[in-house]
Amino acid sequence: MPYSSKHICSKSGCFRFLAVICIGLLVNACSISYKFNGSSIDYTKTKTITIADFPNNATLVYPQLASKLNTALKDFFNRRTKLQQVKRNGDMQIEGEITDYRLTPLSIQANALAAQTQLTMTVRFKYTNTKNPKDDLETTLSASQTFDSSKMLTAVQEALADEMVKEITEKIYNQTVARW
Repeated sequence: MPYSSKHICSKSGCFRFLAVICIGLLVNACSISYKFNGSSIDYTKTKTITIADFPNNATLVYPQLASKLNTALKDFFNRRTKLQQVKRNGDMQIEGEITDYRLTPLSIQANALAAQTQLTMTVRFKYTNTKNPKDDLETTLSASQTFDSSKMLTAVQEALADEMVKEITEKIYNQTVARW
């Protein structure tokens, strides 16, 4: 007996048709893969990372800055990836230096004094991926924080440096393994 439009549009026929469509969409949607750590690392090929210590070569030197950056970078990659950190010859290699750390007056007032001051940290880094050389990168990144000029730098420097280190660390991660 041939199907008539009455048979296809019957209550059970419409339900079956919609169920097949929904199951098809659901199966198709389940094939999408999400990486919640933001990393795009192929762990079958890439197992190690070397993060060299970044020296502070800025003219204005905050003694704790290099240590803060080095610790933050290593901790961040340790928390966000399954890569084993090695001293030399990692599958991925990150090296660099702090090239600038400076104060810039902002918002000059009528009395020729700055209402705010901007503290800027600049880092040059090189990323080498021995398993996928097309991902290699060499660039410069900066982060800035602004503070009220009525405050002494020594009073706010630690907190501002922590924020800039956090920002630089995230930028390095995003440009290397997350590729955002």
